[in-house]
Amino acid sequence: MSPVALARAGDAQIFGGKAAQLAVAQCAGLPVPEGLALGHDFVDAVARAEAIALEALARHCARLSGPLAVRSSAIGEDGASASFAGQHATLLNVRDVAMAVTEVWRSAHSESALGYRQRVGAEGPVRMGVVVQRLVPADIAGVMFTRNPITRADELVIEAGWGLGEAIVQGLVVPDFFRLTRSGDLLEQRAGMKTIAVRRNPDGDTEQVAVAPHLVETLSLSDAQLRALAGLATACDAAFGSVPHDIEWAFDGDTHYLLQRRPVTGMRA
Repeated sequence: MSPVALARAGDAQIFGGKAAQLAVAQCAGLPVPEGLALGHDFVDAVARAEAIALEALARHCARLSGPLAVRSSAIGEDGASASFAGQHATLLNVRDVAMAVTEVWRSAHSESALGYRQRVGAEGPVRMGVVVQRLVPADIAGVMFTRNPITRADELVIEAGWGLGEAIVQGLVVPDFFRLTRSGDLLEQRAGMKTIAVRRNPDGDTEQVAVAPHLVETLSLSDAQLRALAGLATACDAAFGSVPHDIEWAFDGDTHYLLQRRPVTGMRA
């Protein structure tokens, strides 16, 4: 099996949960970066360094412009019962895609990931799909929940910071915090301490850079950007139903992107 366009990756049993979610989103017209999906059998072949698979991967990736992001999409990942968040590798600003795919495959067999599978009762062999996408050179990025994960109130909760979202995912900063009504009206906002930004390194991979002092406690999102994220939440409702969403997003200038969407594990509408 060769890589397929992300919009054709709707079968979660072949391409994994993350790819299937993004396929639905892209087909619904949501702002998903251009990309490819690799089925688990193909990922296994790349990890074994099979020449036919490596050649096919290089040929398909050559059609994607600019720097790339390589993300895990294991079978069962980003599902309603288990998210696998933080268990599998994500690599940004990738130069060697085959090496990155192999690293993602290897992460699924780590002691931590295998332990997580046991805790959530994931059965069967480890099967790792992979998503390869154009990397969004984010000015601002973060996460959004369409139901408050603490109070379960029917509202939007947004965390945001400068640069790529890894600064928040890796806990490097205290992000800005926003609460909005589902229609986008601001309920609360609180500036964080964003001393670090993760940005693309011109030589490959990413680097942590110091944030300018005047931006450390400056709110990262404008009113217009908050309205855009509220609109993205509404669009996810239309595409996936009104179950609570856990959304990773990014802004490149004034343009926003959906990087990942999963149902909030263990929370029902």
